[in-house]
Amino acid sequence: MVSGDRLFRMNFRSELRNTPREQYFFRLRLIVAGVVALACFGLLATRLFYLQVIQYDHYHTLAESNRISLVPSVPNRGLILDRNGVLLAHNYFVYTLEIVPAKVKNLEQTIAELSRLVEISSLDLKRFRKLRAERHDFESVLLRTRLNEEEAARLAVNRYRFPGVEIRSRQLRHYPQGALGSHLVGYIGRINESDLTRLHAEAVKRGEETDSNYLGTDQIGKAGLEQYYETRLHGVTGAQQLEVNADGQAVRVLSSTPPVSGDNLMLSVDSKLQDIAEKAFGTRRGALVALDPATGKVLAFVSMPTFDPNLFVDGIDSDSWRELNESLDKPLINRPLRGRYPPGSTFKPFVAIAGLEAGVRQPPFSISDPGFYMLPGQTHRYRDWKPEGHGVVDIRRAITVSCDTFFYGLAHDLGIERLSGFVSHFGFGKKSGIDLNGESEALLPTPTWKQKRWKQPWYPGETLIVGIGQGYTLVTPMQLAQATAILANNGVAVRPHLVDGIQEGGSGITRPMVLETVDKVTLDAKNVELVREGMMDVTRPGGTAASVGAGAPYTIAAKTGTAQVVGIKQGEKYNANSIDERHRDHALFIAYAPAEDPKIALAVIVENGGHGGSAAGPIARQVMDYYLLGKLPPAPAPAKNAPPAKPVNADAIEEELHD
Repeated sequence: MVSGDRLFRMNFRSELRNTPREQYFFRLRLIVAGVVALACFGLLATRLFYLQVIQYDHYHTLAESNRISLVPSVPNRGLILDRNGVLLAHNYFVYTLEIVPAKVKNLEQTIAELSRLVEISSLDLKRFRKLRAERHDFESVLLRTRLNEEEAARLAVNRYRFPGVEIRSRQLRHYPQGALGSHLVGYIGRINESDLTRLHAEAVKRGEETDSNYLGTDQIGKAGLEQYYETRLHGVTGAQQLEVNADGQAVRVLSSTPPVSGDNLMLSVDSKLQDIAEKAFGTRRGALVALDPATGKVLAFVSMPTFDPNLFVDGIDSDSWRELNESLDKPLINRPLRGRYPPGSTFKPFVAIAGLEAGVRQPPFSISDPGFYMLPGQTHRYRDWKPEGHGVVDIRRAITVSCDTFFYGLAHDLGIERLSGFVSHFGFGKKSGIDLNGESEALLPTPTWKQKRWKQPWYPGETLIVGIGQGYTLVTPMQLAQATAILANNGVAVRPHLVDGIQEGGSGITRPMVLETVDKVTLDAKNVELVREGMMDVTRPGGTAASVGAGAPYTIAAKTGTAQVVGIKQGEKYNANSIDERHRDHALFIAYAPAEDPKIALAVIVENGGHGGSAAGPIARQVMDYYLLGKLPPAPAPAKNAPPAKPVNADAIEEELHD
C-alpha cells in the first residue's frame, strides 16, 4: 500500500511531464538535423559538380601538365645579306650551361662545384645574377655559354650530381663582318622588361593573353634592321608536347609543330662599297649616305666611328659598354639618321631651284658682288666668304663659286615662307621614311616655328642666313642625300630603303620591295639643267671642288659646304689652327653622277673636317669611282716622309678653303 506522501509525489511528476510536447520537439530536432545533413550533402554535391563538370577543363589541364610538358621550338632567325649575297648576320648553335633556381637547394654551393668542372668567370656570374633578378625561379637562367664539346661532355657525365642544372643547345647571332655597317644592320640583345611589356601589349591588341611566339626566345632586335624587321626576322615558334615522368624526364613525344624560320633580308647595300666608304673616313667622325635616285635603294650607309655588334649578343660587359657610351666620339649614335647639322652651302642648289621656279631669278639676271649684302634701309653687312667679292655673278656661277652675297639677296626676295615651303618638297624638315627606327626630322625653320619655340618674331636677317644653309636650319645626312637624289631625279622623291627583297622563311619565295613615290614637285627642265650646270662646274677648274672632279671619266654634279660649329665675330677671320678640333667647321659634300643620267646620289659629312672639297669630297669620289667604274681606291700613302700632293688648281683650292 502506497503511502499518501509517495502517491502525491508520483502524481506530481506525472503532471509535470508532457510527452506529446517532448515528442514534438524530438521530431523537430530530427527534421532540423536532417535538413542540415541534406544541406551539407547538397553543398558537397554542388562542389563536386563544380569541380568535376564545370572546372573539368581547368583541372584536366593541370593534371595533364604534370604529365605533359610543352616545350617551345625556337625558329632560326632570318639572315641578313648584302646585294651580292655576302652575309652580314647569321646564326650558329652553341652548348650552354643553365640553372633552374627553384630546383637547386644550395645555389652558391652548386655553382662552386660546377666551377670545378668548367671555367665560370666573374662576368658569367655577374650576368647570371642579373638574369636571375629579371626572371622567376622556375625559369632556366644562363650561367655559361659557348661550351666546347669536352666541357659539355664533362658536365653531362656529372649531371646526376646537380639537380636543376641543364645543358642546352641555343642559337646565337653572329655578325661576320664585325663593325662594318653596324649602324644599318643593328644588333640583338636580351629581352628585358620593356620588351616584355611591349610584346604583351601587342598580344593584347591581337586578342591574345600572351605572346606565345616568343616562348623560349631570349633575344630580340635592339637596333638597326634587326629591330625594324624584328617580326619578319624572328619567325614562328613551334612546340613539342612531351610526356614526362615523375622526375620531369621526357618519356615520349606526343605531338610536334615545327617552327617556321624567319625571313631573310636581301639588302641593296654593297658591303664592298660600304667598306671602301668607311675606310675613306679613317679616324674621322662623320656620315655618308649613297642612294640610287631612281629607285630609292640605299647603296651605302655609313656612320663613323662604328662599333662591333657582336659585343651585344651575349650581353655587353660593363667595361665595353662604358667605353662605347662615354666615348667623346659617340660611336653608338646613328649619325645619318640622328645627326643634325647646318647644311651650309650644300643648301644653295635647292635655294637656287626655288628662286628659278618662283620666277624671282631668271637668266640673264646677275649681280655685282662687292663681298657683302645689306638689307634695304640697313647698314649691317652680311659678309661673303670672299671679302673682295666675286665680281659679276649669275645663278650658275653663284652655285659654282658658292657666292653668299647672291644667295642672301635671293633668299630675301623669296621670303622665308616661300623658301621653306618649296624646299620642303626635297625632304628637308621631315623624315625620309627609310626602313630604320629613330630618324630625326631635323629642322626647316619658319616664322610659325620660331614664335612657338622662342616666342619671338621672325627677322629679315634670319631669312638671309637660311639662304646660305646656316642659322636655325638643320639637316640629317639622310635628308641631304635624299634631297640630292630628288634633284637628280627631276623632282620625284622615292622612299629610300635598305631592304631590296625579303625571302620568306616558310616558302623560300623572294619578294622584291615595291618602289614607292612619296612626293613629286613639278620642275621646269630648263631650271633643273641650269642648276645642274652650276653643280657640274663645281668639280671643274675654277670650282670649289675642282680637285674632286679631276680626271674623272664621268660627269659629276656637286656642291661643297662648310658649316660653322661655333660662331665668330663680325670681321674676325676664321683660323682652324687656333680652335679646338671639336669646334672646327664641319665639312659637307653632295653629288650625283653621271650628271646626265644619275645612277648614284650621295651626301658626306665630316665632323670638324673643315672644308667640303678637301675633306668630304675625296670620300665621295672614292665611292663614286667604285660604284660606277669598279675602281678600288689607291693604297694608303706611307705615314712618314710622304711627299705633299700638288694642288690641281691654285685658284680652286683657295675658293674651296673659304667655301
